[in-house]
Amino acid sequence: MAELIAKTACADLLPLEFVGLTLTEVVEDNVTVIAPYKDQHKAVSDLLQKTHGFGLPAVNRSSGKEGGRAIWFSQGQWMVLGPALGLKLSKIAAVVDQSDAWTIVRLEGAAAEDVLARLVPVNLSRSAFKRGHTVRSSLYHMMASITRIGNNTFQIIVFRSMAETLVHDLSVAMKSVLARQRQG
Repeated sequence: MAELIAKTACADLLPLEFVGLTLTEVVEDNVTVIAPYKDQHKAVSDLLQKTHGFGLPAVNRSSGKEGGRAIWFSQGQWMVLGPALGLKLSKIAAVVDQSDAWTIVRLEGAAAEDVLARLVPVNLSRSAFKRGHTVRSSLYHMMASITRIGNNTFQIIVFRSMAETLVHDLSVAMKSVLARQRQG
């Protein structure tokens, strides 16, 4: 009988390092999408704050930090990364475990904005897109959630099935930015 080996979506693809740029996979224990029931937004946010130290962020924002983060994900939905959510939450919100459905990567480096500028039709400059800001946008030809988690650091989330395409597109953009810097 064959033995199955659990692998992450980017296990054979990452990490990638180029001069001043790194692309790494982020593996979260839990990835949960929540949608508060009617008139329960504040109760859900308060419960998350009490139990995990972060509440539901505003539209196009994130809250929390490494190990526990909530990201606005779409109209009336948030993605929670990190902690397991208790049963109390399921009484006031739809709670769906999607831990095996998404790929999360971190792009870091001084030229990270330039890399994403080649792929994303949104202004991600520090002046327009501050830490904690998040956006759902196309990343070249796939939908992605992009969150600035540091001055030169972005967290990118795509469907697990798009992991190889994501790494390929980011790798090409990284090489292109570095080649252009060498010419300049």
